[in-house]
Amino acid sequence: MTGSFVEILNSAAFHRPRLPHLPFADFRKQALDIVASGGKVVQFFGYTDGGIDKLLAVLRTDKLLVAGCDAPEVYPSFTSQCEPFHLFEREIAEQFGILPEGHPWLKMVRYHSNCRGRADVFGNDYKEDIPGNYPYYSVTGEEIHEVAVGPVHAGVIEPGHFRFNCIGERVLHLEIQLGYQHRGIETLMQKADPKRLPVIAESIAGDTTVGHGVSMAQAIEALTSVQPDAGAKMIRTIGLELERLANHIGDMGALSGDVAFLPPANYFGRIRGDFLNMTLLICGNRLGKGLVRPGGVRFSIDSEISRTLTERIKELEPQIRHVLDLLLLTPGALARFEGCGAVSHDAAGKLGLVGPAGRASGLSYDARRCFPKEYYAHLNIPQNPKSTGDVFARAKVRADEIMQSIQIIRSLLSRPIETRCVEGSNFDLAPSSFVVTVNEAWRGELSHCVLTDADGRILRYKIKDPSFHNWNGLAMSLRNTGISDFPLNNKSFNLSYCGFDL
Repeated sequence: MTGSFVEILNSAAFHRPRLPHLPFADFRKQALDIVASGGKVVQFFGYTDGGIDKLLAVLRTDKLLVAGCDAPEVYPSFTSQCEPFHLFEREIAEQFGILPEGHPWLKMVRYHSNCRGRADVFGNDYKEDIPGNYPYYSVTGEEIHEVAVGPVHAGVIEPGHFRFNCIGERVLHLEIQLGYQHRGIETLMQKADPKRLPVIAESIAGDTTVGHGVSMAQAIEALTSVQPDAGAKMIRTIGLELERLANHIGDMGALSGDVAFLPPANYFGRIRGDFLNMTLLICGNRLGKGLVRPGGVRFSIDSEISRTLTERIKELEPQIRHVLDLLLLTPGALARFEGCGAVSHDAAGKLGLVGPAGRASGLSYDARRCFPKEYYAHLNIPQNPKSTGDVFARAKVRADEIMQSIQIIRSLLSRPIETRCVEGSNFDLAPSSFVVTVNEAWRGELSHCVLTDADGRILRYKIKDPSFHNWNGLAMSLRNTGISDFPLNNKSFNLSYCGFDL
């Protein structure tokens, strides 16, 4: 079939036979042209249908565009001409053994058994069944030394390996290797009993429980023609904003701790707990587990809960303003934040950075404003781009969004919230269908994509956490930075290991 990428709607089912299925050369050219003209990659992945490997891409401009093609065994790499395809192509090679010829740095995205023996794609370095047997980028010279950190870390933290190429204290290159807790989430979402999908989705990344839960629910609702009521959309929006508040405030505390500024670190830590407890008040779980289900929510916000939440936020707001000023107006903290770990606007665009990391480098994109779902279409979501792309900019974006999220929640709580709580969900999915959901989780653009077969079974469930875009941003921020500033830069991104590893 000939044609071109077609526009789709966020969280709306699309009949798969109507998806453009292009000759590979046309698919590649059109995808590259769209991204080269300013578009971004939302999803680019492989799947198998009828024994044939296929590729599908979802791109965004001011709208969402989709097309697919049959996957060749070897193809000229998109990344060699257009950097945002970088990690997506590596993931496809890892999962399907499809070689993007000419890819500038083809190595595994996650370590798991599917890649062992795939020397035809990844080279001889992967022949041995040895965990951690990866090729690393190396800088040579008598004064060069390497520093390896992880995957086991000193604190209570998920596993990840960081390898620094340094000259003295200056970092020339940081290479990040993840995949140590690859759990097969996408395969599980495809094969598990559909009734288990909400519980699995909430466990993809605990700090983004509501974000992943909402993304999954929207996909199932689109494929079952179920619409949640207005009250459920308001409660989901409150849940998303409480999740944003708890995590942004926690990050500000972590940044304070990394520059040894303990008063705000302690204040932020306590206030984070206050917002977690607000989520607990709504649904009985501090992380929001059990709140969202396809078709709506399982818990309502009655007048008493609404009044309690409003009173707590009213009490906390001046405290938050005070401690934000304490951190961001203190010369000693600013001396560490300003100019540290800068990622330029151009580099951020080429890497496809999203969320606060992207906005700190001048990319104003926010899915709440650009592709609004739930109750966001009724809200004014301001733009928060900064120009410097450094630790200070990433902190300032969070500070601005903290105050904005407070106003969003207060606005929603001032309105009547009436919903019929969901007791059971419909999982009879439409056959031969496709849906992509795009939401602004607290780290940035989060997307779930579901394809069903002719019998309504899940053919492919694809998840893209915002960290998938942003880990390379952390690596870029370390170039020409002192190695002692790594913890500060790392906290300023605060990326997800489990959301990436899947």
